[in-house]
Amino acid sequence: MSLPNHFRLQATDGAARAGALTTPHGVVRTPAFMPVGTLGAMKGVHWREVRDAGADIVLANTYHLMLRPGAERIAALGGLQKFTTWPGPILTDSGGFQVMSLAQLRKVTEEGVAFRSHIDGASVDLSPERAIEVQRLLGSDIAMQLDECVRLPAGRDEIARAMELSLRWAARSRRAFEIATPGAMLFGIVQGGDVPDLRHHSAAGLIDIGFHGYAIGGLAVGEPQAVMLAMLEETAPLLPTERPRYLMGVGTPEDILEAVGRGIDMFDCVLPTRNGRHGLAFTRRGPVNLRNARHAEDPRPLDDESPWPATRTYARAYLHHLVKANETLGAMLLSEINIAYYQSLMAGIRAAIAAGTFTSFRDAARENWARGDIAPRA
Repeated sequence: MSLPNHFRLQATDGAARAGALTTPHGVVRTPAFMPVGTLGAMKGVHWREVRDAGADIVLANTYHLMLRPGAERIAALGGLQKFTTWPGPILTDSGGFQVMSLAQLRKVTEEGVAFRSHIDGASVDLSPERAIEVQRLLGSDIAMQLDECVRLPAGRDEIARAMELSLRWAARSRRAFEIATPGAMLFGIVQGGDVPDLRHHSAAGLIDIGFHGYAIGGLAVGEPQAVMLAMLEETAPLLPTERPRYLMGVGTPEDILEAVGRGIDMFDCVLPTRNGRHGLAFTRRGPVNLRNARHAEDPRPLDDESPWPATRTYARAYLHHLVKANETLGAMLLSEINIAYYQSLMAGIRAAIAAGTFTSFRDAARENWARGDIAPRA
């Protein structure tokens, strides 16, 4: 049975698309970047700042939340939005990426994944059905099927085995999915590594099953950027035009621009907050490493034309001091600055697609990044 479509395509510019995805907790403007709040929190950043930066939707993780504090507990407390106080849409990753990263602690079978909790060593079983149940308890606006993600490079036989298993799990996830909240959605995940015909087979199988949207998984897991982009060129045109397309775990601002130009609508990545905690700021003139000594006496802000107050207010010398002194405030400020930059980039992308100027927008962004940070006058 065909699932209802909550996505409206509003503009195209070449393969780039702009649209709106309606969820129970609000409308998501696409292309969209989802900041990652794995444990139901944005590391070092208040939800207010995430919203003020322009984020419509955030990501939380099924695997981590089912272990702590527990899906049943979150459900009893009113679901993720009430529990976290984030008022907007939430997409929950099913835990498939953790299946890959927990290689030493898990066993994959046809039934699902049996693993040892990284918290206390307890035995935990995660099947496609349980992954859907957990996401339903969490109150996800967008749930993901359970899949097996293979780190690249890998042999064709291993990639094919995981892809076929993920397809069988996709069918089970689809059967298990019941709409807990009117308008909630389930996305299937295309696997197939760096093998084009396996990607084609996976996409065809998922379309036959039928989902609200389609994700492209198993990329940005060790392969060069050129391989990732080649797989997007193979895969994105196969997916239904009228459904949203989500590239999981990506990525850098450059990756996002390239993927939007190949028809992708949604992204997530830990880079804004992770890099912020390590002293790296994303700006329209490229990344700025505040650990570098050259910033120690620089009174300039990171970008005096930025729409985000912290970006145009705090001196580089002060941010450098905070980072070198390991002050928590430094990580907090750079994390919010990075989230704001990513959201500003997405707003610019959406406006450019609507105006039919995406190519020139992309070229100008690349030129600014290539020009790099401008040194202060002597």
